Amino acid sequence: MATELLAGRQLWLWICAWFVLLLHVHIGTCFYLPGVAPEDFHKGDLLRVKVNKLSSTKTQLPYSYYSLPYCRPDQIVDSAENLGEVLRGDRIENSPYTFKMREPQMCNVVCRLTLNATTAKEFKEKIDDEYRVNMILDNLPLVVPLRRPDQESSLVYLHGFLIGLKGQYAGNKDEKHFIHNHLTFVVKYHRDPVTETSRIVGFEVKPFSVKHEYEGEFDENTRLSTCDPHARKIVSGSEPPQEVEDKKEILFTYDVEFQESDVKWASRWDSYLLMADDQIHWFSIINSLMIVLFLSGMVAMIMLRTLYRDISKYNQLETQEEAQEETGWKLVHGDVFRPPPNSDLLCVYVGTGVQFFGMILVTMLFAAFGFLSPSNRGGLMTAMLLLWALMGLSGGYSSARLYKMFKGTEWKKITLKTAVMFPAIAFGIFFVLNALIWGQRSSGAVPFGTMFALVFLWFGISVPLVFVGGHIGFKKKVIEDPVKTSKIPRQIPEQPWYMNSVFSILIGGILPFGAVFIELFFILTSIWLHQFYYIFGFLFIVFIILIVTCAEITIVLCYFQLCSEDYNWWWRSYLTSGSSALYLFLYAAFYFFTKLEITKPVSGVLYFGYMLLLSYGFFVVTGTIGFYACFLFTRLIYSSVKVD
Repeated sequence: MATELLAGRQLWLWICAWFVLLLHVHIGTCFYLPGVAPEDFHKGDLLRVKVNKLSSTKTQLPYSYYSLPYCRPDQIVDSAENLGEVLRGDRIENSPYTFKMREPQMCNVVCRLTLNATTAKEFKEKIDDEYRVNMILDNLPLVVPLRRPDQESSLVYLHGFLIGLKGQYAGNKDEKHFIHNHLTFVVKYHRDPVTETSRIVGFEVKPFSVKHEYEGEFDENTRLSTCDPHARKIVSGSEPPQEVEDKKEILFTYDVEFQESDVKWASRWDSYLLMADDQIHWFSIINSLMIVLFLSGMVAMIMLRTLYRDISKYNQLETQEEAQEETGWKLVHGDVFRPPPNSDLLCVYVGTGVQFFGMILVTMLFAAFGFLSPSNRGGLMTAMLLLWALMGLSGGYSSARLYKMFKGTEWKKITLKTAVMFPAIAFGIFFVLNALIWGQRSSGAVPFGTMFALVFLWFGISVPLVFVGGHIGFKKKVIEDPVKTSKIPRQIPEQPWYMNSVFSILIGGILPFGAVFIELFFILTSIWLHQFYYIFGFLFIVFIILIVTCAEITIVLCYFQLCSEDYNWWWRSYLTSGSSALYLFLYAAFYFFTKLEITKPVSGVLYFGYMLLLSYGFFVVTGTIGFYACFLFTRLIYSSVKVD
């Protein structure tokens, strides 16, 4: 006993040490830890704008800012990025845009660029694909404020500004490309009247396309006639636009305006996280919640009344003649706990599902309490990967425990499969998709160093923890069946068409999918249309609804199956709720063709590849929930009746 306690204590110390080390590495590699250290600026302090990736909802392929011939600083310096940022394709670098706190600037010339055929083609391609430029100041992303047409008083913030636009000159049908070469920045700050220091609470921009004009040869002292700080002439948008063509000269300029704001530093992200369609979102969530709760209540009431009547009837059977005439789920008591075919694979999938479930649950709890704010770029993805590795302990424990119940003896073999199978499939798909991104020379391609870090998380942390969990699970006392299993399997009678396994499984996935599909729309929008998602409180409620729905629909269909004297419930219970993943993938295809404007084949392959991975993970989680619900249900009802 003392040895087991000591081993358990050493195990937990080992896990805690790994967690602290990883947390230290994670925090140490972030170039900024939002929400912890606000930065105070005095008047005249230097503000350095950083540039991030070029992003497009039409291609879903991010590119480095300097992949286009934009103005460059003397030396390009990469900011340190965490694991999640690298996987998202973020490439944060310094820029030639520098401000001085609370000192407005007008018509600063950044650089002069003369296009050639190659650079003009590069700009045109990015303008055609509607790429946006992303910048960062004091960890705040650059946004373009737009007024909603239906509500004049409210603003919508678009992340980044378009590289350019396509249009036509008056009286000319030829379509031209125009670049946004003048930026009017608005830096909002909150001033402390006591210390006279300021904190940045907003970073906005208005992009313009202006064909700058000047007299004579261009040098550092040249005054522009289109934008002159001495004459107080500002860019208004009425000037002729800057065309993108071979041998065209482009002058990149910017203005900076500082606006004092009542918004405090702690609330500066509120406007970024404001949902534009909040009323629809609230109504949809509440409507979905009420419908599912109503159905759950009805299902629970029916099940309780039906089971109470059945158990009472079976316990009142006294004579042998009455026992022979009994029908329903009690008839299969000698076969209901017979190990299923491919029981090893079922153990692997159940263990993987438990690992996934633990990762999602802890991530949502952390996010709901505000520890995974969108201000911490890549924090959510980094946390999920770390938690996946740490939850290997529960995955190995669950698979080994179930394997021992099925009279298995080679626990190391089943543990290895649990540790390797799902990650290997996911890593294989990810590697193929990453190769496609490499072929497009996108910054979204994961470097080999990051690949090595992922492999280390897998084999250095997850696999050992799965084996530790498997060892603990197999050491535990075997789970005893409430009834004895007969030596000869009972023949299953012919089933009616509506109890067909395929039909029953497909029907079972509708309700769990119905519980989440509204929230799924917002999640897909945040992923593929590059919007913030920060309503983790609602998401946690939906997750609870999903758990209840998966459990109850599986129990109901399992009860009907047993009443039809079909005892092959092990795999069907997993597949019944797991089939909701099929509807998720079909909805993802519907979303692709109705909401997205992806035209490139590579981008389409990336979308369906990642959605296939997401659906596979959803299948594992929902299937495991349904399996354990049915497992507990069958043990409960068969332990409540008298069996001779």
